[in-house]
Amino acid sequence: MNRMELFWWLALTIQLLAIPGTFLPVLPGLMLLPLGAGVWMWAAGWSSAWPELLLASLILLLGWGADVLGVALGAARLQATRWAYIGAAIGLMVGLLGLLPALPVGGPLLGALLGPLLGASLGELITASTELGPLGLGRLRRSLLVGLAVVAGMLVSRLAQVILSVIGVLGFVLLSRILV
Repeated sequence: MNRMELFWWLALTIQLLAIPGTFLPVLPGLMLLPLGAGVWMWAAGWSSAWPELLLASLILLLGWGADVLGVALGAARLQATRWAYIGAAIGLMVGLLGLLPALPVGGPLLGALLGPLLGASLGELITASTELGPLGLGRLRRSLLVGLAVVAGMLVSRLAQVILSVIGVLGFVLLSRILV
């Protein structure tokens, strides 16, 4: 195996880690695509490897857009308060760090779903308009729906990112395999 093949396999391995990284909170996800393309560009040179880096960067930007749209559109449809978004962000951090007390199975992955659900629901429950009544069933129902909408948006954005990461890896293989 020559030097170019070694760097190609290293870049491909880094990019392949982007696929599980899109749904495992311990890996940086789509950020690994430009990193792998950068390794390949370093080995192959700018003049021949710029399309791989451009594709990886474009997919990273699309993935970030999917993240923002997934969460924002999910809760915006229900006209959630900004505190639902803040609660979801805090809940995500709490869930990822494993600070939810009674998670016997699933750890951070389950916490990444339950944290935003609880955070968005609590944020909406505390600040929802009083036209739904005091802390009654109307407010509880609405806050739970907002929490579910945030989690559904997150799941849709994760699915979009998994698809984007697979496209990124396949694009890297198709664009770079010519040189090896």
